[in-house]
Amino acid sequence: MSDALSTTKQPQDEVVQDVDALVERMSKVRSHIGTLIFGQQGVLDQALITLLSGGHVLLVGVPGLAKTRLTEILGTVLGLSERRVQFTPDLMPADILGSEVLEESETGRRSFRFIEGPVFCQLLMADEINRASPRTQSALLQAMQERQVSVAGRNRLLPHPFHVIATQNPIEQEGIYPLPEAQLDRFLMQVNIDYPALDDEWKMLIETTGSAEKIAAAIMTAEELLAAQQLVRNVPVGESVVKAILELVRSGRPQTSNIALVTENVSWGPGPRAGQALMLATRARALLDGRISPSIDDVVALAPAVLRHRMNISFAARAEGLTLDQVIVKMCAPFA
Repeated sequence: MSDALSTTKQPQDEVVQDVDALVERMSKVRSHIGTLIFGQQGVLDQALITLLSGGHVLLVGVPGLAKTRLTEILGTVLGLSERRVQFTPDLMPADILGSEVLEESETGRRSFRFIEGPVFCQLLMADEINRASPRTQSALLQAMQERQVSVAGRNRLLPHPFHVIATQNPIEQEGIYPLPEAQLDRFLMQVNIDYPALDDEWKMLIETTGSAEKIAAAIMTAEELLAAQQLVRNVPVGESVVKAILELVRSGRPQTSNIALVTENVSWGPGPRAGQALMLATRARALLDGRISPSIDDVVALAPAVLRHRMNISFAARAEGLTLDQVIVKMCAPFA
């Protein structure tokens, strides 16, 4: 077997040139967003990695941590058409997907016309997604997986690229409907957002309360993002990295793990989609750092965001204060 696994059909020198161009462009993207969002560099990088991987991201954090603003800025900077839906208990699937209305022409002929819902965009923000009923949440399942929706018996393709950035508030637990495991698995990453550092919050107070507010500008186009996503899939991956991904994912399953902390406390572990997500995300992280190939360090760095919503620990373990992130750290220990 060769030392590098890749689906690329491009010559290696062309890939290197494309990588250099993408690194330069993404550097401008990160720099520009850094003038608009203060701190949270890790959150920004993980969001960009998700989009470069062609996936969806779930942002979890208390109100006021710029989750909505980050989504709006990403849409503008990456040249994507962006829409926002505030999820509430009375939100219906048609409010997201759209519906058919009966119209009558001047000649008296009646016909149905489809009115597109907000899902027909390139970047959809599902704000507080867990406040909507399971029926409404499920309206996004087909869209997130297949990039199309079924309305009135017809399949309707969504724009390309199509990404969902959803948010959750981890504090309030009343009037919410936790996302089912099948839908959580559709998110490439779950990114937990913490409070900003002191210096970042100081700068934010000064910059955002003045008379003039900075406005986001387009740095990329949707077509360039699609090309970048294809480039990510062309990046070669060493066998050692593939082996690390497989061993890490399988070590999180109680049935195949040899880690006592997992076998004794994990109810169910990550499925094959977790490995696919790690493969793409490690490639995207390498490109974002200007490297042509990912390393095991990329796998370890991205493991919490990729795995934490694809695993569950028992109630007894939670009662004893054990967290999923602690379990994942233990799983990553052999590779650190």
